[in-house]
Amino acid sequence: MMLCFIGTTELLLIGGLAILLVGGKKLPEMMRGLGKGVREFKDGMKEVSTDIKGNDMPDSDILPEESPATSPERKN
Repeated sequence: MMLCFIGTTELLLIGGLAILLVGGKKLPEMMRGLGKGVREFKDGMKEVSTDIKGNDMPDSDILPEESPATSPERKN
């Protein structure tokens, strides 16, 4: 992962370029919007994770019951 190799100097350079390109007044508003988006994404992922963990066992009414004709056991 390349993000691990970004140092303080690089972060300051990126921040300075962002201020120059976007403007000092617009940058906090953009970061707030980005933060809200990340928060909503995390909440959605947490919800999906709890749904998956809660539904580990399939319902018995969803699975078809085996009939003697389709049973894998053979009677001789």
